[in-house]
Amino acid sequence: MADNNVLVGKKIRGRMRAPGSTDEVRHCGQKTCSTKLSRYNRREYCYAHAPTKFPRLRGRVVSEA
Repeated sequence: MADNNVLVGKKIRGRMRAPGSTDEVRHCGQKTCSTKLSRYNRREYCYAHAPTKFPRLRGRVVSEA
């Protein structure tokens, strides 16, 4: 019995763009932190010392507490 409901995909063609990275070794911008940042992390601080950002919700500006 032949199954006519088989999905057939196509192979992805072309080249995938490489993610941006840096060659230098970077550390967190906090003076007391020695966390080494990933070469793909563009931020200045590690997750623990990154400043808190509040998103805008439905047009209202959320005040920082």
